[in-house]
Amino acid sequence: MSPYLLGLRLSGRRVLVVGGGRVAQRRVPALLDAGALVTIVSTSVTHALDDLIASGRVTWEARPYQVGDVDGAWLVQACTDDRAVNAAVAAEAEAKRIWCVRADDRDASAAWTPASGKVDEISVAVTAGGDPRRAAGIRDAVVDALRDGTVDARRNRAKPVGVALVGGGPGDPALITVRGRQLLAQADVVVADRLAPQALLDELSPDVELIDAAKIPYGRYLAQEKINELLIQHAKQGKFVVRLKGGDPFVFGRGGEEMLACAREGIPVIVVPGITSPVAVPAAANVPVTHRGVSQEFHVVSVHVPPGDEKSTVDWPNLARSGGTLVLMMAVERIGVIAETLIHEGRSPETPVMVVQDGTLPTQRALYATLSTVAERVSAAGIRPPAIVIVGDVVKVGQEVEMVRAERVP
Repeated sequence: MSPYLLGLRLSGRRVLVVGGGRVAQRRVPALLDAGALVTIVSTSVTHALDDLIASGRVTWEARPYQVGDVDGAWLVQACTDDRAVNAAVAAEAEAKRIWCVRADDRDASAAWTPASGKVDEISVAVTAGGDPRRAAGIRDAVVDALRDGTVDARRNRAKPVGVALVGGGPGDPALITVRGRQLLAQADVVVADRLAPQALLDELSPDVELIDAAKIPYGRYLAQEKINELLIQHAKQGKFVVRLKGGDPFVFGRGGEEMLACAREGIPVIVVPGITSPVAVPAAANVPVTHRGVSQEFHVVSVHVPPGDEKSTVDWPNLARSGGTLVLMMAVERIGVIAETLIHEGRSPETPVMVVQDGTLPTQRALYATLSTVAERVSAAGIRPPAIVIVGDVVKVGQEVEMVRAERVP
């Protein structure tokens, strides 16, 4: 017989969880999110639960279950790995007319915990006949459809207003955040950078106005002042405007300038951080920007003007002496003078360097070099922007990963 589905409002109500293992670890956070007053009865708990207990969010009775523990509870979760204990907890709860979920036996359980998810204010809960794996799969499909707009949940819901500065991530369209994709699906106008994930633009509704704000190095260029003007103009017309950028809006993305321009005009701004390419692109090439015993610091530098230029604010001598990882953006066209400067200021000519073009995209390619050879190798390979330059011993970690993988190939 099908269960009667009900949403419990547990705020301020006591919930008893018997057991402190992995099942309890999964269920307690959701109970806390619902505002429940959670008490755990168990001789031991997982590290994650221990953190919740230490912070005062959960009460822990460090002992075995005993008759009377369910008294005063609105809901009971029997989550031990002992079927006899779970049965005893469920029996006591049943006798006292308290709903109880048995984690070990769905057929003997008075209630089931659904696979649940949330998109904005919409909650999704799936039981699938008590089959947790199937329920989770269905839940994921529904939640994904709500997030990407396949299922339109925006009808009769207030639409965002103003401007959203959305970080699209390093290039792969799958790396945009869930929040970023949600807002993009609600846009009336999208002002997109050249480095924003282009595949996302194909998903826009035909009635969305798309404005190309491309800033091509040494080529076509839309002034920042004009971009600010467009954001303000469309927002004042009552349209929801998404400014879609590559990476993160506030990492060399001029998001701060756009936010200030909107603020001066009284236009609300939503900021959605993005996965920034100075971290994501090295990772995509198997290079960690920090690594224990190798580098405990990394520096992200925009080299849109070369070392020695009066407009540069970069302390190149200090960077050369730091010994930390350097992640250089917009550096390919100036790689020769950069390498010469770092060597002149104290970096070893044999310092490993990796240059990654089109990071996270199917066209990604990378080359290894040293400071003394990188300019020549970049030129010979025809590396062009967008590319990230990584300088430091962490590059050797990426090489080691590739060597280990190659040795394991039969």
